[in-house]
Amino acid sequence: MEKLKANPGKKLLIKVNEDYYARFPIKTPVLKSGDNISEVLINYVKPHLCPDDTVFISEKMIAITQGRGYCIDDIKPSFTAKLLAKYVYKSPYGIGLGSPWTMELALREAGYFKILFAAFAAAITKPLGIKGVFYKIAGKNIAAIDGPCSYTLPPYNKYAVLAPAKPNKIAKELSEVIGTSIVIVDANDLGVDIVGKSTSSLNNEFIKAAIKDNPLGQSTQQTPIGIIRKVKIILKLPLPSQKPKSLKSKIGA
Repeated sequence: MEKLKANPGKKLLIKVNEDYYARFPIKTPVLKSGDNISEVLINYVKPHLCPDDTVFISEKMIAITQGRGYCIDDIKPSFTAKLLAKYVYKSPYGIGLGSPWTMELALREAGYFKILFAAFAAAITKPLGIKGVFYKIAGKNIAAIDGPCSYTLPPYNKYAVLAPAKPNKIAKELSEVIGTSIVIVDANDLGVDIVGKSTSSLNNEFIKAAIKDNPLGQSTQQTPIGIIRKVKIILKLPLPSQKPKSLKSKIGA
């Protein structure tokens, strides 16, 4: 594991409840539509795995390899998409449906009636202080749509990407390939959503807590996959005859 280290500005370790976990980001080539995820996991992840590791994968990477990413030059937003996008909150951590291109994909994915009904319900409930109604009606797959952002790795800084298709099925199949649990996540600096997982025994709240600081990064790190590993923290104390200098920690698998 000496070749693996935290991304710049990110921490390797995190404490969840009373235990410590390392989150090792895995660098891969820039993936594109049609690339084989199984081969990527075998070549770049499996050599580093230990028993009881959990692998987490960016939902965007899965979706792109499934051909669910679209260059914005190829998307022609409708009048409805342009209108609805104007009323979406623009987050600094992701554009979401706040662009005509992502809103157009949402309309195509969920259907005009469902998106318009969700927008109508949100417009009525928002003044009452009720938030999140739009995505409760539109669905998690609509909430996971990503849009073009300047900080995204090229060429996907000019892409709109749908949520991955059949994420639980994909996670289970990939888990069988490398022999460890897999969870597909939508993570950014605002929070973590569980998109799919290889087994229902994986605890959603644990995964969210373990990667709540988004250790994969959000820009050019090129690390769409990570490994969660429980570790032991060993404190090295000075001998009685020595003057204490400092406490050092060591990661033990």
